[in-house]
Amino acid sequence: MKRTTLILLVRGNPITHVLLGYKKRGFGAGKYTGIGGKIEPGETVREAAIREMHEETGVVMSPCDLASAGHVAFYFPARPNWNLTTRIFVGRNYRGRPTESREIRPEWFAVDRLPFGDMWDDASYWYPHVLKGQRVKAVFTFASDCETVAASKIDVWQNTQGRGKTGDGRGKRQDGRGERREARGERRKARGERQEARGG
Repeated sequence: MKRTTLILLVRGNPITHVLLGYKKRGFGAGKYTGIGGKIEPGETVREAAIREMHEETGVVMSPCDLASAGHVAFYFPARPNWNLTTRIFVGRNYRGRPTESREIRPEWFAVDRLPFGDMWDDASYWYPHVLKGQRVKAVFTFASDCETVAASKIDVWQNTQGRGKTGDGRGKRQDGRGERREARGERRKARGERQEARGG
């Protein structure tokens, strides 16, 4: 199953705008989506996410600019080779100006005016949650047309990142420890993949 990443670059606190990319070619051509792509062997999830962001929009980010926002799995029974899992991140800090590339035309949208009619059918199920500062874990199964969601399961919970700004700081510190543990796990997995590649 293909492993991919997706970054929702946002403005405002609370979020008022999100950067989407109009896909000009390849998988999902003709649709708007967050910026992302597949994870290459030896990369951590965050490394892949910021690489894809730079390749597709010219924007520069670092791993610490990314806040975890969830995990989504997509199943296409009619096209099993399309099955994929996606790690979702939200990012506020970046360098550069989003610029059109061969694959993506980036465009800012107000969160209350997202182009759901020109996005994958699953987008309306989970984008609003993430853009409200929540985290999601979801599974979507598509119908035989590979366009329409036939079944879905979604869990939503409040994202604790940033809670320390208005509270006592404990939520922020706890979430930071979780992020660091997650990053260490990603690095270990990437090292294992590199060693396996050398061994092959």
